[in-house]
Amino acid sequence: MRKDTVTALLAVVVFTAVLGILYPLAITGVSRLTMGDRAAGSLVEHDGRTVGSRLIGQDFRRPAVDAAGDPIEDAAGEPVLVADPRYFQSRPSVTGYAADATAFSNRGPNGVDTRDAIVAELAAYLKLERPFSPGLTARDVPVDAVTDSASGVDPQISVANARIQSRRVAASRRLPEARVRELVDTHTAVRALGVLGEPAVDVLALNLALDREPAPRAAAPSADRTTTDPEALR
Repeated sequence: MRKDTVTALLAVVVFTAVLGILYPLAITGVSRLTMGDRAAGSLVEHDGRTVGSRLIGQDFRRPAVDAAGDPIEDAAGEPVLVADPRYFQSRPSVTGYAADATAFSNRGPNGVDTRDAIVAELAAYLKLERPFSPGLTARDVPVDAVTDSASGVDPQISVANARIQSRRVAASRRLPEARVRELVDTHTAVRALGVLGEPAVDVLALNLALDREPAPRAAAPSADRTTTDPEALR
């Protein structure tokens, strides 16, 4: 009995040291040497500040305000958020883009709640984009624009979604639409190995590139250029 207890305790200590300390340290060290910033979370910096990760989607909405400039709150006292027209919007998220609580909606494909959620997202998308794309119909809206991803923090949107949004972004920033579409193409990732997945647009990288674009002389100064501030994107 005593011998078995000592053996068991030694096994716990040895395996804890090997698998709980030495192995993680070795894997971390090798990954940092071979994969660089990817092993550190693929962080993105802007003006010397960390503003996000290439792997995690972010919220590019802003608090809604009333005619007096006061924040509008919902029934729970939380600020109501509306899409910032100057930025490309990420796909819907049931987690609020919280990286520490990745999850999907868990709604069934044939459920009434699924239908209602998609109808609501579709109405919001058309309301945002139709002023800049008058002929836009429900059939033209890409599926990723009205459904959430499996993780809730998908950092990319489809090329079709980005092209629709480019009209709004170009008009809101008073930039040529051709230039905005050029930035979309620049930040579009192609299929892995040429066959896996679909081309997709990195929303954070694209929005940061837009912020680096020279402001048109005729454009009025905007107080919304701090949207990519780390605190504002949480």
